[in-house]
Amino acid sequence: MVSSTDIAQRIIEAILAQRLAPGTRLGEQSLSMLFDCSRTLVREALVRLATRGIVTVSSRRGWYVVQPSHDEAREAFEARRVIETGLIRRTGPVDKAAVKRLKQHLKREQDALKGDDVGQRSYLLGDFHVCLAECLGNQLLADTLRDYTARTTLIAMLYQSTHDAVQSCQDHVAIVEALARGDTAEAERLMEEHIGQVQAALRLAPANDPLANLREALAPLSPAPRAPKGRAAAKDPSHPAPETYLGSLL
Repeated sequence: MVSSTDIAQRIIEAILAQRLAPGTRLGEQSLSMLFDCSRTLVREALVRLATRGIVTVSSRRGWYVVQPSHDEAREAFEARRVIETGLIRRTGPVDKAAVKRLKQHLKREQDALKGDDVGQRSYLLGDFHVCLAECLGNQLLADTLRDYTARTTLIAMLYQSTHDAVQSCQDHVAIVEALARGDTAEAERLMEEHIGQVQAALRLAPANDPLANLREALAPLSPAPRAPKGRAAAKDPSHPAPETYLGSLL
């Protein structure tokens, strides 16, 4: 029988696979039918996710996947940067079993990049960071990173990240190689650079411009070229009559 933990985990996995977009409504009745369980269990799962910052609730709209603001996006990446670089900095030598597991994960990433399943590719690229924390021996931070990775996945969808999946995988390979040879300083530097590149690929407006979206939408259109004055205007086919431009807008 399904538990509230199972439901919460499925929702997290769907977000990591980019199958649940920011702002998606999560109806209790629909989820209870889908998981064949009571609405009480669904509500427990959603409450857990709300405390973890993954979903939110309003009296009118009900439950829905969060839509992080610009400031929340920056905070989420900063939190990941502190956690992941700090975790690497404080780790000792990585044992062979951990390196083997990480390389197996990288192989799955590389195989997913060759296929057409975008969801699987997205999930594995995000889950690498969780796997790394587990391999470095900190399950608590692994659980925390799972939530932060889900939030940054939502951020990437919401703000149309241009970061390349192949580049992400290559970054992961370089980090694991540095850890395998015991160069934690290099691994930390690579992780810092990797997270910074992902954040830089977001289309975020300046934090001090609350009207950024409206400003962009209402920016003046490029003016249409004016026709030459006099009789030459009617004879020159490169300068259509003004009504041509009006018709193209209707």
